Amino acid sequence: MSPLPSGERRRRLSPADRRAQLLAVGASLFAARPYEEVLMEEVAEKAGVSRALLYRHFASKHELFAAVYQQAADELLVKSRIDPADTLVEQLVEGMDAHLDYFIANRAAVLAANRVLAGDPVIQTIIDNELDTLRARLLAGLPLAGVPLADERARQAASQILRSWLVFVRVLVVDWLTEETCTRTELRDACIGAALGALRPLLPADPAPEWPR
Repeated sequence: MSPLPSGERRRRLSPADRRAQLLAVGASLFAARPYEEVLMEEVAEKAGVSRALLYRHFASKHELFAAVYQQAADELLVKSRIDPADTLVEQLVEGMDAHLDYFIANRAAVLAANRVLAGDPVIQTIIDNELDTLRARLLAGLPLAGVPLADERARQAASQILRSWLVFVRVLVVDWLTEETCTRTELRDACIGAALGALRPLLPADPAPEWPR
C-alpha cells in the first residue's frame, strides 16, 4: 500500500470538515477552468488527500460539481434574502447583484452548468429549485391586494411572469458571460426593467414610478 500524502498525514479532519475542504478546492478549480479540464486527481492533490479518500466523498467529477453548484445555489439564496420592507426594485437589485457577483467570479462553473451540462437532470434540478424559491419570494412580496382580476388569477399570472423572467435572466446572463455586449450595470438594469414592464399591468399601482418605462 502506498503511503498517504503528507498533507493527509498532517491534517486529520472530521468527515464534515473534509467534505467542506474538498468542496472548496473543487469550487476553486471549477471556477478557474472549463469543466472538462478539471481532473479528480488534481482535486485530490490540491486538497492533500489520496484519490481513494476523495472518491469516498464524491464518486465522480459530476457528483463533486453537483455538490459545488448546490452549495453555491444555497449561498445565493441566503444573499438574495428578500426583505418585505424593501421596494420591488430594491429586491430585484439585491438579487441581481448577488447573482452577477457569483456568475462573474465563477464564470467557468456557470458556463459548465448551463452549457456543458445543460439538460443534465441533477444540475437542472438544482437550477430549477433555486428559481422556484426566488419566484416564490418575489411573488410573496408583490402588492397584489385589490387587483381588478380575481386574486388567484392575478397571483397565477404574476407567478408565470416571474418564472419566465427568471429563465430569461438566466439565458441572457449566460450569453453575456460568453460575450459581454454591454456593461454589468446595463445588463442588470435591462433585466430589472423587463421584470417591471411585465408586472406593471397586473398591479394596482406602479411598483416603481421612478423607473423609466
